[in-house]
Parts: sequence; C-alpha cells; structure tokens
Amino acid sequence: MMQSTIMKCSILSMTAVLALVTAVRAENIIPDRVKQGGFAVGPQAYTFNRFTAFEAIEKAEQAGAKCIEFFPGQRLSKEHPDRKLHHTMSDENFVALQAKLAQHNVKAVNYGVVGGKDEADWKQIFEFGKKLGVYGITTEDVKHIDIIEKLIKEFDICVGYHEHAKRALDRSYQLWDPNFVAALVKNRDPRMGACADTGHWQTSGLVAIDCLKILKGRIISVHLKDRAAIGKQLPDQIYGTGITDIAGCLAELKAQGFKGNISVEYENKWDDNVGDVKQNIEFVKAWGEKNK
Repeated sequence: MMQSTIMKCSILSMTAVLALVTAVRAENIIPDRVKQGGFAVGPQAYTFNRFTAFEAIEKAEQAGAKCIEFFPGQRLSKEHPDRKLHHTMSDENFVALQAKLAQHNVKAVNYGVVGGKDEADWKQIFEFGKKLGVYGITTEDVKHIDIIEKLIKEFDICVGYHEHAKRALDRSYQLWDPNFVAALVKNRDPRMGACADTGHWQTSGLVAIDCLKILKGRIISVHLKDRAAIGKQLPDQIYGTGITDIAGCLAELKAQGFKGNISVEYENKWDDNVGDVKQNIEFVKAWGEKNK
C-alpha cells in the first residue's frame, strides 16, 4: 500500500515537473487572430514617423492591420509630445500604450531597430519586449551578440538582424550582405536570425528573393518593400507595381514555413500614406487567401 502511494506521488511529481518544463519551453508565437492570408502583416510604425505612436496605432487600424512593429523614440501621443515610446518608458505611459492597442484591436509583434550599450541595457530591452508581448526584437548590434543570445534563451523572444544598404564609405558595415548574416547566426539559438529588408537589399544591388533563399530557416521577420529598380536608393512602391516580385517573396516565405511578422515599412508619401499601406496589406492578404 505504501509502495503504491509512493509510486503515485512519484508519478504526480514527474507530471508536475514535465508540465513546468513544457511551460518554460513554451514557444513564443504570433497568435493566428492577427494574421491575414496566413501572415502577420502590419505596418512598421516608422512608416508613420511624422506622427505619434498613438496615431500610428490608429493608422494601422485604418489600413486594415491587426498588428504593428514599434521603433524606439517615437513621440507617444499628441497630448504628451514630450513622452516617447521607448523601452525605458514609465509604467504609466506603458499602461496607456497597452490601452491604445486594445482600443484599436492592434497587437505589438516586434520592436526595433534597437541596440543596447551593455548587458543591463539589453536586459531592459528584453524585459520591455516581454511585457509588451512581442514575438521579436530587431537589431543591428553585432558587438553584443553573446549577450543577446543569452537573453533570447531567458526570455524566449526572437531576434532578427536588420540590414541597411551597403555603405560605400564604411566597409566595416557588413549586415547588408545576407551571407554575412547567415554566417553570423549559424550555430546560434534558432530564435536568432534575420530581419529581411527587401528594400535595402535592392539598394545594395541584390535580388530580394535570392537573399531570402540564402537565409532559409533563419528569417525572423521581414520589412517587405517593392522598388522600381535594383541598385538605386528609391522610394517604396505599392506591392506588385515594381520589380521586386513580392508574390515570389511571399511564396518563398511560405515554403520556408515562415512564422514571423511582415512589416510594411513604407518610406514614401510620409504625410499621407495610409491608403498605400492598406493596398500593400491587401496584396499580402489576397495572395495568402489564394495560395492556402
């Protein structure tokens, strides 16, 4: 009888341990409720950098989005122009931000491009991301990659290395090259990878879909942009009107089992671009519905 009781207790204890381990290893995923056409597509708030973060949320809803990627330093609201959306923001301002997101049924899924000066600074970034409930953080901070990987494991938040265009006067900047990013994250935690910026790739003279293939399995998020030409710094265009092959990029992402967010970072018509952003979201949504 005693032996049977001990066995039952052992089984219960083991079950509790397994449940705890499962909880600790719970995968940080973007909820299906914010996806459209199978993709979590919404604006990068930088698209609305002429406006406040609160206005960016409003514009995201107007564009038909259910998610948004924030960036650090945007003015929080017209009512408080001195306050910023930032990982150091006060609890009061954070609560107001969450309330604004809930009001417009928009979820924050990513935060960046952001960097930290040391481990304490980076931990604050991850704590902010966890509190905000984001899937990913976007950075270009290569110097602190070991610290970042450690925090990825602690907080279960993905990190994507963003790439700006090639810099003719700064050869030390290598993130523009998808081969460099692929080598950078090789053998690192699988939640570390790339924030694929198709526009900056094209400015660097690269073909976006080829870059996606180089980073297969390591694409955390995408700043999806259509351009009129490769090798030039040009304004962004509505999806399907340029030479980027947006449909091909979406097909490649789907084939790779991409689970991250697609940010419409539309660097054009800064003062009035909601309509264009909406068309881009509708393009992704329509493609996804057609290719279920």
